[in-house]
Amino acid sequence: MNPTITILKEETLSDNWYTLKNYTFKYKNREGVQEEQKREVYHNGNGVTVLLYNRKKRTVLFTRQFRIASYTNGNPSGMMIETCAGIMDEKDPEAAVIRETEEETGLEIQSTRKVFEAYMSPGAVSEKLHFFVAEYSDDMKVSEGGGEEEEQEHIQVLEVPFEEALQMVQSGKINDAKTILLLQYAQINGLMD
Repeated sequence: MNPTITILKEETLSDNWYTLKNYTFKYKNREGVQEEQKREVYHNGNGVTVLLYNRKKRTVLFTRQFRIASYTNGNPSGMMIETCAGIMDEKDPEAAVIRETEEETGLEIQSTRKVFEAYMSPGAVSEKLHFFVAEYSDDMKVSEGGGEEEEQEHIQVLEVPFEEALQMVQSGKINDAKTILLLQYAQINGLMD
C-alpha cells in the first residue's frame, strides 16, 4: 500500500448492478502537503476483451448491443459496436475471454494471445481490462451466441471486413475505446498480413 494515502472513510452509495462507493481519504500531494479529498469509485470487477479476426477472409467480428450509458450521453440509438468483452468471473483472464466469446458470438475459440492491460477510466472506475486477440474460423461456431438471457443481453454479431472496420472508426460509427485500441493494435502489428 502507498504510505502517502490514508483511507478515512468508505461508504457504499449503491450496490445494484455493480458497487458505487464514496471514499474520503488523505493524500500527500507533490508539494508534500497532506490534503483531504472525496471521490466516488465505481467497482465492477476486472474485465476482458478480444479482437476476433480471420486473416484468410480479412474480417473481424464485433458485437452490437444497446448501452444505456452511451444513450444518456447523446448516442441517439444507444447501440454500440464493440469487440467481444465481459467481466472476469474467474481469476484467469484467458478463461474469461474464451467464455465470453462463446456466450456472445457462439464461437469456441482455440487459442488467444494477450496483448496488454489497461485502465479505461481510472478517474472513476476501478476496472482493469485485459486485451486479447484471437483468430477465428467459421468451423468454430458451436451456437448462435447473443449473450446471456438472464443478463438481458441482446447481442447481434457482426462480421466486418477489416478495412471497413478501420473506416468505421474514422467515421465515428465505432466509438468504443477498447475496440479502437484493438483495431489499432491489429493494424500496427500487421495481424491481417
